[in-house]
Amino acid sequence: MAMSPLNQRRWRNFRRNKRAYWSLVLFSILFGLSLCAELLAYDKPILVRYQDSYYTPILNFYPETEFGGDFETEAVYRDPEVECLIVSGGLDICFDDPEGVIEDSADGIVNGDVINKGWTIWPLIPYSFDTAVERPGAAPLPPNAQNWLGTDGTKRDVLARVIHGFRLSVFFTLMVTGAATLIGIVAGAVQGFFGGLTDLIFQRVIEVWSAIPVIYVIIIMFAILGRSFWLLVFLLVLFSWTSLVGVVRAEFLRARNLEYVRAARALGVGNVTIMFRHMLPNAMVATLTMLPFLITGTISTLAILDYLGFGLPSSAPSLGELTLQAKQNLQAPWLAFTAFGTFAVMLSLLVFIFEGVRDAFDPRKTFQ
Repeated sequence: MAMSPLNQRRWRNFRRNKRAYWSLVLFSILFGLSLCAELLAYDKPILVRYQDSYYTPILNFYPETEFGGDFETEAVYRDPEVECLIVSGGLDICFDDPEGVIEDSADGIVNGDVINKGWTIWPLIPYSFDTAVERPGAAPLPPNAQNWLGTDGTKRDVLARVIHGFRLSVFFTLMVTGAATLIGIVAGAVQGFFGGLTDLIFQRVIEVWSAIPVIYVIIIMFAILGRSFWLLVFLLVLFSWTSLVGVVRAEFLRARNLEYVRAARALGVGNVTIMFRHMLPNAMVATLTMLPFLITGTISTLAILDYLGFGLPSSAPSLGELTLQAKQNLQAPWLAFTAFGTFAVMLSLLVFIFEGVRDAFDPRKTFQ
């Protein structure tokens, strides 16, 4: 669908801001890669060929018996016996000397017999965010060819946790910021447009609501209901929407007596149409100016809560938990550098992008 002339001007203005445009390109690439995190960092193969059949362990459950093993439980694809069964086509001698059979099967012949050779395709990083790495030494382990960014205090691959944690942080931020922004815009628009008693009541409610200690509420709710991703999203939305109300309210109070609003009322246009079709576009610049602060604040809040132990469940790939491990393991500087670098890149790109979005919606630049 073709963009309207107004949106075309906005897009041209956005592209003129090279820093914002290339930040959007880079962030889109990074976020797109994180959406395919299981193809980049996972502890199961992407594709397996066994006896002329193809399997996708990354998507489906396959018992060990599917590959000639003895157990009905899910195949452990890193196990030498399972790897040998796949490569050799299910030879029984894999239970005696799997490493020797794997080495002997490189040319497609084992003990003088031609085998139906199989293979596996692994992700670039053969570890998930919760997979313990099999490396000698005490954790955390330094970077090497096996673990490019080293391991954390429980021998989990740091790069795998960063990839999965980046996706989780962005999704969490978009959900919280999006929901809080919608609620804040509606509340601010109602206050500013109607004013009077409505504005007075809303202001008193917001003052009381903003005084509630959010951290304590989150701690209490987690103690009662347990730590949950969706519960944390709900609680942060519940207390984040007030930060945008003041800006939207001020813009609507300023615009409510302007000529185009009076003309719309005189023509019998409904209040909802006036508020969201005519007044809101003129209030978007101030609203978008606040969005970078809301987004960076949400990411920082999630990291702080994870750092304090009141954030996402311990099983989740958390960047805040990585920061906590960096503090607890000062002898492992790669943890601190990784956490700092990830936050710095993510926050900088988001701020640059929304700076360009703000300029693109600025009427003074759109109608030049």
